[in-house]
Amino acid sequence: MNIAKMMKQAQQMQKKMGEMQAEMADKEFEASVGGGKVTVIANGAGDVVSIKIDPSVVDPDDVEMLEDLVLSGVKQAIEQGKKVNQEEMSKMTEGLGLPPGLGF
Repeated sequence: MNIAKMMKQAQQMQKKMGEMQAEMADKEFEASVGGGKVTVIANGAGDVVSIKIDPSVVDPDDVEMLEDLVLSGVKQAIEQGKKVNQEEMSKMTEGLGLPPGLGF
């Protein structure tokens, strides 16, 4: 394989990766915890877009439980986005023949 061809392929890959990242930023991932009492929506870029809390879990005497639910929901929503992002990246780099450990 010649260098010019490799450079062209690298540029095409970079363009595709940029497009994929833009698409992922538009996707939303939802996680519900506490039996649906707390719902978190994050985008594929890892930004939390919204948090919905059922008023029934707002207990001034047990703030720690609500904090745990919110944290758990945020982690799950972001993890969903990361997983899909990783899967898409793997699909993109699949045909490159990268050595083990260098794939995305």
